[in-house]
Amino acid sequence: MGNNNFKLSIIIPVYNEEEALTGVLSAITDTMNPLSIVYELIAVNDCSTDRSAEILKNSPSVKTINHTRNKGYGASLKTGIKNSLYDWIMIIDGDGTYPVDVLPEMIKETERYDMIIGARDRNSRGIPSERKFAKNFLNRFAGYLTGKHIPDLNSGMRIFKKELALKYWELFPNRFSFTTTLTMVSLSHGYETKFFPISYHKRKGKSSIRPADFFSFLKLVTKLSLFFRPIKVFGPLSLFVFIAALVILGSFFFGFTEKFLDTTFVTLVALAIQTFFFGLLAEIVIHNRKH
Repeated sequence: MGNNNFKLSIIIPVYNEEEALTGVLSAITDTMNPLSIVYELIAVNDCSTDRSAEILKNSPSVKTINHTRNKGYGASLKTGIKNSLYDWIMIIDGDGTYPVDVLPEMIKETERYDMIIGARDRNSRGIPSERKFAKNFLNRFAGYLTGKHIPDLNSGMRIFKKELALKYWELFPNRFSFTTTLTMVSLSHGYETKFFPISYHKRKGKSSIRPADFFSFLKLVTKLSLFFRPIKVFGPLSLFVFIAALVILGSFFFGFTEKFLDTTFVTLVALAIQTFFFGLLAEIVIHNRKH
């Protein structure tokens, strides 16, 4: 690395990862120690019910923080960030799914980027087939909202400047949507972001992500779009309503209907105008807040 001042806090959220945790910790130290980089390794035990706490207790090189109750993935990351010493943060799961060996190459990219996201190969065997559709849909939806290509919206392996998280701290949820929020914040506010291609392995142990979390992700992305780019939502919505009004007008004009639904037509036109100007006003408010 060309930056001799680079120091890294590596944060691992841990919840029932006894099958893979020892290997992940060893892989990180074996990879980092030869790099001559100052770093710390923080594990946040989110009230695990297996042997994870015991493994961490027997790992003296790891700074362990124990939650007294299960708070969630995002809460574990926030705990780690609040207790970190350095200006650069790396997060990685403790389930053995992410390739630690690419860490040196990702670190090199910190010379040019504010955040480097490990973009998982969508054909990796580690991604369950039932989640691939949801993952691809969310990536495309978030890409539309931000106007950027997003190959992996919620990767759990990334390096980023701590200031990025601290500046928008109140936006980050306590559950799985932390990484989604971080990606959206970075791309929506002009931070230099790189998607670094990585492989993705089949996890060891049982995943705590449920199918219903897809709707939570979708709800979050929509919420963020209203917060950052509302015109992207209200603009098309107003256009859709206006087209519906034109359909009513056209149906009467070309003789498809005998009665002109004037009240419905006026209502739809008024709703389309109000929706557009609501989105425009929200966009102006957000622009002024940023500057």
